[in-house]
Amino acid sequence: MQFADGRWVVSDYDDVRAVLADPVTFLPDNALTAVTPVAPAALRSLVRARFSLPPTLANNGSASHAGLRRLVASFFTPSRVAAAEPRIRSLVLERLGGSDLVRDLAWDLPAIVLMELLGLENVDIPTLKRWSSGSLEFFWGNISRERQLELVDDVGDFHQWLVKRYHARDGELFCALADAGVSAEDSAGLCYFLLIAGQETTTQLLSTALRRALSDRALWARLPSAGVAESFVEDVLRTDTPVVTWRRLTAREVVLSGVRVPAGAELVLLLSGKENDPRHLAFGYGRHFCLGAGLARLEAAVTLRTVAEHEPSLRLVGDEPEWLNLLSFRAPRSVTVVR
Repeated sequence: MQFADGRWVVSDYDDVRAVLADPVTFLPDNALTAVTPVAPAALRSLVRARFSLPPTLANNGSASHAGLRRLVASFFTPSRVAAAEPRIRSLVLERLGGSDLVRDLAWDLPAIVLMELLGLENVDIPTLKRWSSGSLEFFWGNISRERQLELVDDVGDFHQWLVKRYHARDGELFCALADAGVSAEDSAGLCYFLLIAGQETTTQLLSTALRRALSDRALWARLPSAGVAESFVEDVLRTDTPVVTWRRLTAREVVLSGVRVPAGAELVLLLSGKENDPRHLAFGYGRHFCLGAGLARLEAAVTLRTVAEHEPSLRLVGDEPEWLNLLSFRAPRSVTVVR
């Protein structure tokens, strides 16, 4: 346990697991709260856009969470996810041959897969990616007021687009939410997080895994073999997960690793495992365990296996890339290669 920048950092695996398992003592209310307080000018823009993130999934510790989670989980059943494998492989094959595996492959593939799985058609993927990457920086970045003002219109536009699609019943997900009696405000809040987390974190996982795999020539040669890609993905999740932290609030005074932590304290939970420990919490734990874990694992394994099979001579070039480095998310912004 360490106290840094006004937050308690929890690193012990057993402590992190215990915190995630107890949403009554350790509230998820701050899971989507902006890391950098929103400046008044940006806040006014959000108010004009009628932006809100009511408790739905990641930030919901109330009784409504279970029903909303069941509804969304129906789109991520094992059979639906498994049925997506041929489509994932086809998308990877279409994207071979580029010089930057992030820009040319990992950037849009997870978004396309997610939209298809959720039954959302006619989505402009470049616009969605701009909205979602900007939202990640807005809410999880240590950014200036000026940068907030540069990003806030995209945040508001994304939210308004979701509200419009809900009212138009445009897509299977929005129809399911409306039929279940979920309000427009709650649906937009739920989908705002789902459409970001459901593909941005997978782009990050693919980018991290591809770069790390290409750093080991012997591993790259083995990746097409049965089970190797799946095992490697698990190792990346354990020691190099792109979702590096998550947050909670203490509802009362608690003791973690022998340290007394007051009520109302913000906790930053470290999700990565250790080199000599097979356990990890890359997808969380308990009632808020990531609904897209199976899909992310599948996309990563299929991508690695397919690229290694068709591009055995691929190798890394160039200097150390720029990294996405937010409170909860970390990944290389480029993976430059030659053949």
